[in-house]
Amino acid sequence: MPGVPCIPCIPAPGARAGVRPWCRLLAAVALAWAAAGPAAGQPVDPELRELLRAAIAGTDSFTDRFEAEVWLTDMSQRLAPYVPDPAERVALLRRVHYEATRAGLMPELVLAVIHVESRFDRYAISRAGAQGLMQVMPFWLEEIGRPGDSLFNVRTNLRLGCTILRYYLDREKGNLTRALARYNGSAGSYRYTNRVYRVLDRHWRYE
Repeated sequence: MPGVPCIPCIPAPGARAGVRPWCRLLAAVALAWAAAGPAAGQPVDPELRELLRAAIAGTDSFTDRFEAEVWLTDMSQRLAPYVPDPAERVALLRRVHYEATRAGLMPELVLAVIHVESRFDRYAISRAGAQGLMQVMPFWLEEIGRPGDSLFNVRTNLRLGCTILRYYLDREKGNLTRALARYNGSAGSYRYTNRVYRVLDRHWRYE
């Protein structure tokens, strides 16, 4: 969409300058994701399985206590209509902030994607079988050797969802419109991306 700014990469917490260990993971994830994957009988690169295992195995992203209190208080109020329990809201927001920051994404953007994908229903299942907050396809758990895990687990879902979105943002050279379309599987259409932008502007934009 013309006029939409590109979002720069945010280095992962603790990463050395110039070293992005998650970039190889993102590339592998998206290359396999772009293919039909196991659902269509396509094999997945063994290296991808190892990279995803490492991602799942890999606390807090806030560097300032005051910043954390302000952000969590503000976002908790906005999230209340969707997640009534205060403790659950704070726990979810802390996890979103951590996983988004880890992947180099704006936490507010990830909140907007979750809003559109599942409306914060961690048990959501799409007609295509995608699961959880960020609507990740379940075949990944088999492919990374963790069939006992669940995409209804907040940490697992956010880790994979943020990883995939970050890769598409890099692949599209920072063009968020195209990256979101790829995440949704609707490249060439602005319908999904426009929904995310509207939700981001109306509900989650943080100054």
